[in-house]
Amino acid sequence: MPKRERNKFVRRGEIIEILIEDYAFGGKGIGRIRNEHGEFVVFVPNTLPGQLVKTQIKKTSKKYAEGKLFEVLKASDDEVDMPYQSIPGAPYIQLPIEKQHQYKKQSTLELFKRIGKVADIEDKFDEFVTSPNTFHYRNKMEYGFSAIGYDHDLKTDVDEFTLGFKKRGTWWCGDDLKKDSGLFDAEFENRLKEIKAYCVNTNLAPWHPPKREGFFRYFVVRKSYKTNQLLFNLVTTSYDLPKFDLNEFAKFLVELFGDRVAGLLHTINDETGDRTIATTGSISLVYGDDKIVEELLDLNFEISMKSFFQTNPKCAEKLYTKVVDYALENKDAVDNTVVLDLFCGTGTIGQIIANKAENTKIVGVDIVAAAIKDAEENAKRNGIEGLKFYAADVGKFLTEHPEYTNKIRTIILDPARAGIAPKTLKKIINLNAERLVYVSCNPATQARDTEQLMASGYTIKKMSLVDQFPHTAHIETVVLFEK
Repeated sequence: MPKRERNKFVRRGEIIEILIEDYAFGGKGIGRIRNEHGEFVVFVPNTLPGQLVKTQIKKTSKKYAEGKLFEVLKASDDEVDMPYQSIPGAPYIQLPIEKQHQYKKQSTLELFKRIGKVADIEDKFDEFVTSPNTFHYRNKMEYGFSAIGYDHDLKTDVDEFTLGFKKRGTWWCGDDLKKDSGLFDAEFENRLKEIKAYCVNTNLAPWHPPKREGFFRYFVVRKSYKTNQLLFNLVTTSYDLPKFDLNEFAKFLVELFGDRVAGLLHTINDETGDRTIATTGSISLVYGDDKIVEELLDLNFEISMKSFFQTNPKCAEKLYTKVVDYALENKDAVDNTVVLDLFCGTGTIGQIIANKAENTKIVGVDIVAAAIKDAEENAKRNGIEGLKFYAADVGKFLTEHPEYTNKIRTIILDPARAGIAPKTLKKIINLNAERLVYVSCNPATQARDTEQLMASGYTIKKMSLVDQFPHTAHIETVVLFEK
């Protein structure tokens, strides 16, 4: 077996300092190493042009390497001071929002040219839809407990009780959130340190990631923008549970937040995996209600701790409005027909279309049975008829329900980040619908699917970008395809 040639620029595992010179799709900053062997590209996620960063090389090839961001050593000249605590979930919070939009638009359109082979994508571009709230826009946050913290002065990890987020670039090290991050509810985040103090005073241990032991694991919060209420979920192990008074903790939360507290749930998670809700654990109601109500485009939705719901509801209204505008642009293709809403989740898009169309049957399909149950209950609550929901794999559904085949003229697609499985995409194409409205939270997989759709006779009529997550690299796309 031939010996693998050693990279002349960088080694896997090596920690280097590098200047970021460019921006690629998905928030990858582009740095370049130049030496006597030539020039070599290093991609570092969550970085910006102009930053000097410390990165550890995680992957190398002949043409490029990929690093993990450890620390920003020098800010970009474009960045400005913000009154919020910096967290890994908002790497671009110090970059003016207009500049963020510029990077997102430019890199997404380039992606459609390169992967989707859409040379004239600029001509198809419709609108960049901005988030109504640039700060404090999230309706859900997960805060983690850890027995290992980080000393920012000594730049090393230390043994201490923390409640906040993981230190950037680590899986074992927590970093206390001491004040508002600018993403979630300001009143709650400014009081998180008091919740931490309460937990510290119990003398029960936070989770120790390397040892995989401890009592406190996560504190999850959902917020309703309609009612301003907060729904809490404390996640612990069962070990030492008799020593912790859940009812007293509920009283403490009510003392802090008053009638903003909708309810407190308690989840037992004894699994060693890094996720909030275990497959084998239990979830129980300690105080109040187990759901909150949110409103989107005059429709009401009940949301439980496990429900999928758009994280930025005010911007989700704009996203759904754009989807419905594209779907109803040719109302003849919707009225008196069947509209197929695939990967429908809790059925929001289908309900909005049913509310605006005439004599239209909406058929929603999603593999998550709990989401379909929520969809049915929400449709009933909103008094919307003409909807039929199926809990099924989309590919299997398309094979098993030929009764809809010849009646479908419009299909709504809103798949998960992985995009649409190739076999499923072929089945969708074989339905021969006149129009597809394809919503994506991952334009890279959407651009990949675009190439196949265009090869099958579809063309892009228009495309919009929706900035659901300011201060991150994420962008949602809505593309209207027509045959």
